[in-house]
Amino acid sequence: MANRGNFSSRLGFILAAAGSAVGLGNIWRFPYLAGTNGGAGFLIIYLLCIFTLCFPVMVGEIAIGRRAGSDAYGSYQKLGGGRWGYLGLFGILAGVFILSFYNVVAGWAFGYFLEISFGNLLNHDNFGAFFGSYVNDIGPLFLFSLGFMIMTAYIVSQGISKGIEAANKIMMPGLYIILIGLIIYSLTLPNAMAGVRFYLVPDINEITSKTVFYALCQAFFSLSLGMGCLITFGSYVSKDQNIIKSAAIISIADTSVAFLAGLMVFPLVFSLGAEPGQGPKLIFVILTQAFQSMGPIVGRIVGGSFFLLICFAALTSTISLLEVPAAYLVDQRKLPRKAVVWAVAGLIFVLGLPTMFSQGLVPFLNKLPVHNNPDFLSFVSDMCDISLTLGGCLMCIFIRQRWKIENMNQELIIGNTTYMGTIGQRYIDVAIMWVCPILLGILSTLVIIDKFFGLEWLFG
Repeated sequence: MANRGNFSSRLGFILAAAGSAVGLGNIWRFPYLAGTNGGAGFLIIYLLCIFTLCFPVMVGEIAIGRRAGSDAYGSYQKLGGGRWGYLGLFGILAGVFILSFYNVVAGWAFGYFLEISFGNLLNHDNFGAFFGSYVNDIGPLFLFSLGFMIMTAYIVSQGISKGIEAANKIMMPGLYIILIGLIIYSLTLPNAMAGVRFYLVPDINEITSKTVFYALCQAFFSLSLGMGCLITFGSYVSKDQNIIKSAAIISIADTSVAFLAGLMVFPLVFSLGAEPGQGPKLIFVILTQAFQSMGPIVGRIVGGSFFLLICFAALTSTISLLEVPAAYLVDQRKLPRKAVVWAVAGLIFVLGLPTMFSQGLVPFLNKLPVHNNPDFLSFVSDMCDISLTLGGCLMCIFIRQRWKIENMNQELIIGNTTYMGTIGQRYIDVAIMWVCPILLGILSTLVIIDKFFGLEWLFG
């Protein structure tokens, strides 16, 4: 067990776990979902979901990992026995497929950073057409995504303390510095306050069943729950750490980045006079127009900083996603870490090739024969939404039926001797025993129906 490595400090664990949560889900997905689902109304529901539904699940995952001291599969197997290990394997596979498409989108962002900072991207007239041709120019994208995976693998291969923890100690503060700087600039732009009002002043008429549904999905995706990541990271946490306090700080850090991302994006969008409900192209098309309007020098600086921010956020997540399957092979197969990391990274990169080819280059991958004919990237993303919510639901059932809530509380007392009898303890118990499994079970069912058949009847 000593050879597995550990985080050197509580701060190191918090930064690494927060880095796992902070990623493209915060900087790319959160703003476009908020823009298409009511702005401030979406934000309010999202915040409620984070702290009432997702926080207890996060606590449970970290507690399972620390008690077992193993990877996701090993943790469920050790604490549950029987076939419970397959629940951990389910989460590991979900993380693998998330990383396979995540790395492709990270490669897009890396390419945009280079094109804006050092190329001629801002000289184009039609950014929609440029993006369409860009995602089909496989040569450069192959190299950008490969480069991103190599950076990820190098960091993870260095181990927990010297690799993952050390990288996050640099990237997380850097991410906040860039983000705050961009917010300050965006708030000085003409009509920026209209974007702030859209984002912070709720319109009750904009809060619909669709708003609640997507806010729940985004909350789970954002915090990296249900895929074994926090179980794996929890296994590297020392026994003197307060899991409740650490989980609260991680949740606040992740949520603050999503909140600040919206505060940065919507003033930029409204300063351009664009509609906020642009969907996934909001970042790569609409904001690029905003950067062009700032002029050749300021546009390069602001635009380059923005896509560097996305790269930092993506990298903090890709290293945690790669650690999950790597930890499984190190713990269960007793294989050397460095060899495992590079082999798994190579395999996941190959698994991501259909995603890379699905933006028009291969017609079949661009329009799959399921509801709404999504491309392969969207389909894999949809399947990951299902796996995360279902994984969280099954984790709660595992604690309730197999490990037992009393054993979880005994783990949470370690490092937090005053925990029992508090309001927080009572709420987490009720949430994991009843609220989370029921709501996540319903949500998982709705997500499956939505992805394969549609929920137009529910959303009206």
